[in-house]
Amino acid sequence: MARFDPAQGVRRRGALSPLRYVLAEELLNAGAPVGSHWIADRQSGPLILKYGTESQKQFYLPRICNGEAFFCIGMSEPNAGSDLASVRTRAVKTDTGWTLNGQKIWTTNAAGCHFMIALVRTSGEADDRHKGLSQVIVDLSLPGVTVRPIQDLSGDSHFCEVFFDNVLLADDALIGAEGRGWEQVTAELAFERSGPERLFSSIVLFDEWLAYVRTPQGRTESAQRLAGKIISQLSPLRAMSIAVTERLNRGESPVVEAALVKDLGTGVEQLIPAAIADDLFSREAQNAPLELLLTLNYVTQASPSFSLRGGTRDILRGMIARGLGLR
Repeated sequence: MARFDPAQGVRRRGALSPLRYVLAEELLNAGAPVGSHWIADRQSGPLILKYGTESQKQFYLPRICNGEAFFCIGMSEPNAGSDLASVRTRAVKTDTGWTLNGQKIWTTNAAGCHFMIALVRTSGEADDRHKGLSQVIVDLSLPGVTVRPIQDLSGDSHFCEVFFDNVLLADDALIGAEGRGWEQVTAELAFERSGPERLFSSIVLFDEWLAYVRTPQGRTESAQRLAGKIISQLSPLRAMSIAVTERLNRGESPVVEAALVKDLGTGVEQLIPAAIADDLFSREAQNAPLELLLTLNYVTQASPSFSLRGGTRDILRGMIARGLGLR
């Protein structure tokens, strides 16, 4: 594998995003185990590229691109739901850097990551909402960091709790400008909410089911109508996702459009296992392949999390309503 040159990467920034989109789509279509490196590649790298210092770019970007640094995102906190503005985790300035205390929850793959980009309060109180928020890069191997995986219905432990107990961060842990964390995290979430991973979480199940529906024993008129219904939703959503990616690639921040893709995409992702279950278990002849049934069982158990990660539906629809001037 060719090594990554950060300077070249910055010069060719406009060429990177479409290439990543194609690769991500193919990996999802194949059901590849993309989780470990997903967040670093999708949003931490672009965030550092946009807001990081030259030193941060030189240190982190080559490691991300060479698969040597995995990142997780520290946003949600207990008792705050998707209300990121009520963050209480605090980084206090010291003579040598920052002292970090607090807790994050629902942090995807924290147990398998090297670093976290955390949204923290560097001034003010939770009641100050967006004011006083900043982002810091946390080395998860530092003393005082504790990561506890959370097991979900499927038996996986994608989500984690992360605790910070007097964690000492260097001065250069701050990314971007102090107090501008809300602006930065909002731009970052546009990457998280708009890509192909917000459309195709259930695509392997859909492909398995389509293969069955194409066989003589699996083909029914109702199944064919269902396939058309799902495809007719996936196709325009994919076009929307690509359009948002193009705007991100131009350096824009299409926050509302990304929220729309995520909300509608999650709906289709959760429709797929529910509708396929209805189809399979309404048939008189139970001849569906075992692999299809096992895949259905797994995706059904995982699908409730689809509308939690990246922002709940209520939060997303509030953003869309504000963007349309409706609230």
